[in-house]
Parts: sequence; structure tokens; C-alpha cells
Amino acid sequence: MRISDIAFEATDWSGITPTRHPGLSGEAVWRTRHVGPADNPIRVRMVEYSPGYVADHWCQKGHVLLVLEGELETHLADGRVFTLKPGMSYQVADGAEAHMSRTATGARLFVVD
Repeated sequence: MRISDIAFEATDWSGITPTRHPGLSGEAVWRTRHVGPADNPIRVRMVEYSPGYVADHWCQKGHVLLVLEGELETHLADGRVFTLKPGMSYQVADGAEAHMSRTATGARLFVVD
């Protein structure tokens, strides 16, 4: 990710219209901004997973993800599992390692990709 051509701007996340994304169970609620040049935008999101959320796909997209609240399990296709608690993050490149999210308790995340 290259960050360029973005002027300073504060975001009030409560004013961003949420979109709902069902998982295999539970749902993810995203508040999304796209910033930067149209030919290479950066997606910035506040994401809330409901208790019992299980993603419906293996993700190949690169992310920088920070857990703000709750607890998130990130499963990698090779069988490894990472449990992230508030204040923990992960970073992964596009196409590097397929990953899938789940949470028993629910979680609130800040994600840049």
C-alpha cells in the first residue's frame, strides 16, 4: 500500500452509513471510507462482528487490522489460529496467506486495506 494524494481529514465514524455483511453465522457491520486517488484508493473501515460471527470465505486481501473491543480468532489456511484481544493487530499482504475471521463474543475492529 502506498499512501499518497490524501489531504488531512478527520472522520466521525458514527456519521458513516453502515452496511451489513452476513457470515456463515452472525454478521459483520462495516462503516467504510475510500480515500486517495481513484486509481489506487485505500479502504478504511470500522467493522463490528456480532457474537458468534464466522466469515463465509477465506480472504486473500491484505489488511492492517487492529482489535478495539472483544476478541477475534483469525484462522489461516495452513491451520494456524491467532487470538487477538483489544490492542492487538495483524498485518498481511495481498495473496500472502488466506485467512478467515470468527468471534464467539463479538469484536470491533479498525481495518485498513
